[in-house]
Amino acid sequence: MVLSEFYKYLQFEKRYSPHTLRSYKTDLQQFSCFLENEYGVSPKDASSLQIRSWLSNLSAGKATTKTLNRKISSLKSYYAYLEYYNKIDLNPMVKVSSPVSGRNLPVFIPEDDIQSLFEKIEFTKDFAGIRDRLVLELFYCTGMRLSELTGLKHHHVDAAAAQIRLKGKGNKERIVPLTSQLQDLYRQYIKEKKRLFAYQKHDYLIVTNGGKKVYAKFVYRLVNFYLSTTTTVSKRSPHVLRHSFATHMLNRGADINAIKEILGHSSLSATEIYTHTTVEQLKKVYKQAHPKA
Repeated sequence: MVLSEFYKYLQFEKRYSPHTLRSYKTDLQQFSCFLENEYGVSPKDASSLQIRSWLSNLSAGKATTKTLNRKISSLKSYYAYLEYYNKIDLNPMVKVSSPVSGRNLPVFIPEDDIQSLFEKIEFTKDFAGIRDRLVLELFYCTGMRLSELTGLKHHHVDAAAAQIRLKGKGNKERIVPLTSQLQDLYRQYIKEKKRLFAYQKHDYLIVTNGGKKVYAKFVYRLVNFYLSTTTTVSKRSPHVLRHSFATHMLNRGADINAIKEILGHSSLSATEIYTHTTVEQLKKVYKQAHPKA
């Protein structure tokens, strides 16, 4: 009962996204099953020792530091909720520490490959071709997240003012500018979409070939398909286009605070990881070019 109340709290009070809610539910359900099988207790009654036992079990199963930290974050939120609403006397998470993880540099696509993507690929002139290019351009030109794209509605785009309104994590809204090329592409898309799907009653901007709202896997496959024809980077996802947007902007002299606002980061530390990427790139260029390197 307490867990279901917590989920409602996350959904309606904290206004977490469906994706984040699924992550919390997965973590806490796994935790509940472990406690029931090993100790016969519920999460509400778990001790610090039992929590550490679960984490040790996950670590022995080759769970990564990133995964462990995410699960610890879920538990911290859950027990903080119980403590705040006086459902427990002591918070067991005060005695549980998070493992230290090295920070992975974001994968990004070289500018030459991005140029090939938009200049050398022959996108078809029909609805699907226009839509596919629009999706790729939206990711690379605005730095939006996958969830933000699938949730886009017509009223979020103001082509006349050359801007788009995005709703990010925690339902925080931000305004991102649109390039003139993206405006033109958007107008082409809207014209073709209205011709084919005027009967559709939903207001979602990006749709499938059948006129239905796109879903995450559909968009991921679309992006992966086009990137696989132009780049050799190992990751070919919508998020890699977001990383590429930020990295290329920073390389070309954009202010890091402006990039932070466009990406919708809550703190500058989340954006600063891209400065490490550019430093690594500089080192690589230096090593290749300097006579004594």
